[in-house]
Amino acid sequence: MMLARHHHQGAIKVRNVAYEEALPEKFLELILLELKNARMVESVRGAKGGYQLRRDPAEIPLSEIIRLIDGPLAPFGDAEQLRELMDRDLPHRALYKVLLDVRDAAARILDSTTLADLIVGHNPRANSSKRLKNQKETNQKKDSASLLPMVVGGPKSD
Repeated sequence: MMLARHHHQGAIKVRNVAYEEALPEKFLELILLELKNARMVESVRGAKGGYQLRRDPAEIPLSEIIRLIDGPLAPFGDAEQLRELMDRDLPHRALYKVLLDVRDAAARILDSTTLADLIVGHNPRANSSKRLKNQKETNQKKDSASLLPMVVGGPKSD
């Protein structure tokens, strides 16, 4: 995500990405190497070296990254394997159909969501704390609304 957020700022050192994303450096290096081999990122040598995206974040769908790092989107193989199981294992055909539908729905969402969609004006930490604060306020309003009838004159009866 950091490479996408800082796309126009040039290469970023692995140590800086690891720190901001709270990832171990060695783990991040393995991921970046996979991304480099897939030509999604490039490494830059020298004092100002590091890694940077090769394409604009708006051109990189999440599905491409997930398939590269984790493999097929389906929990039990790819779409073709699920279709084969549907044809071969008739007693479990309905289950495989549901799994294929889940895979297709996930693929549609991940294919249409890019890295740019995740970073535009988005700070996940700030948004999650705002969301928690709003939930607390809503819950407090609900609690005070349910307490009010008891304080005033007991619960309302129909």
